[in-house]
Amino acid sequence: MKKTLLGALILLAGLCAAGVVVLPMLGLSVTDLGANVRVGTALGAKLACSGRYLSGLDEQQVSADLASYTPVTRLLNFRYDDAQHRVSTNMLGMGAIAARYREGLGCTLEIGDTTPLDVLRVAPLSPSSAMWPAGGSTATPHAPLQREAARILAQDNAAGQQTRALLVVHRGRIAAEVYAPGFTADTPLLGWSMGKSLTAILFGQMEMQGLVAVEERDLFASWHDDARAQISIENLLHMASGLAFAEVYAPGSDATAMLFGAHNAAAVALRSPLAYAPGTHWAYSSGTTNILAQLATRRLGGPQATLDWITQRLLAPLGMRHTVVEVDPSGVFVGSSYVYASARDWARLGQLMLNEGVLNGTRIVTPEWVARARTPASSRNEQRYGYQFWLNSAAPTNTEKLRWPQLPTDVYAMRGNRAQNVMIVPSADTVIVRLGWSAKAYPIAERVTALLAVLPGE
Repeated sequence: MKKTLLGALILLAGLCAAGVVVLPMLGLSVTDLGANVRVGTALGAKLACSGRYLSGLDEQQVSADLASYTPVTRLLNFRYDDAQHRVSTNMLGMGAIAARYREGLGCTLEIGDTTPLDVLRVAPLSPSSAMWPAGGSTATPHAPLQREAARILAQDNAAGQQTRALLVVHRGRIAAEVYAPGFTADTPLLGWSMGKSLTAILFGQMEMQGLVAVEERDLFASWHDDARAQISIENLLHMASGLAFAEVYAPGSDATAMLFGAHNAAAVALRSPLAYAPGTHWAYSSGTTNILAQLATRRLGGPQATLDWITQRLLAPLGMRHTVVEVDPSGVFVGSSYVYASARDWARLGQLMLNEGVLNGTRIVTPEWVARARTPASSRNEQRYGYQFWLNSAAPTNTEKLRWPQLPTDVYAMRGNRAQNVMIVPSADTVIVRLGWSAKAYPIAERVTALLAVLPGE
């Protein structure tokens, strides 16, 4: 009893301390102990499961990664069941929850009935020795660029930035790539919100096949009889739905309920009322991306049909053999946050955009869709955003209010928490991928500038 009481007091003190400094991904509140515990244990189970069984991290690395969000996670108890590919967590006996790994599906929290996931299948893609991007072979790196990438990796990790992969594609070939110890060219790494760009590309492909149109409205029956019926697919792609979804990672918030407490991730945002007229106000929202994932799943015929489409029509032709798109407990892919892919696979998506929608001889999206994807939104408060891609400028020739003033105006990017970045530089015919686990601000513009300075000449 004394140990239990002492543990509870330590827990309460830790939670209170965490509440003082609200962390960017998981702000903890001092006012709701139960919610703190539920979010903490679910976060721990999900990331530990995917870290262990997808990325191949050891328990110490998983623990360190979680602690970078809040040291309170040091109070989590983990049980790794390698036979069942399952990780269960609790916090001093409270908030017990588990996540389970399924081949091809990644890890899913056990919230509600997850037995339907047991029949979902994702066929593995055959390896290829063809040259990248079709296969896994690469040419000799460009020596000055390779040295600069190695210097940046060493500098980053000496400063505690935890860069795990740094890769440069120039003129369609990998010109430099470096990895931290324990990570390789085949290691799937979490892209967090870079998955949003993959979801947008999926919609571009569906549009090319005549399955969706960006001007479509009246998307869901639950919106039919109110003003939400005016939300278009393009509004969702632009993060300008007008829905009052709170992208705040605190216990009890919309975002934490979506990722760590919901059977169906999209359901949280689908219930949100309107706060602004659709198309008028930009507000970053993982919820709107998961609405898109829900819509795609319905249009494509359900979870299995959607996984088949993503695998056979997107990942396979792109050569993305080390990518897993994880699903929520209902079987819908979590397009906002849970895509694990190797640095080379993330680079393939960047090269696809650089090539105006074609890679490995296969057209995935139209050139017109790529142009729209990197066209500034028309929302009143923020235009430097396209179809789930971050833009440097609000207009092609506008040099004012650049997101990255040091970089060319035409730069656009896929970005995710912990400084995941795929930087696409059309004017330099270059894609730069940086993956890692940075708990503090990462100088991506400075790093990209340094790499662009040593690109091979003509």
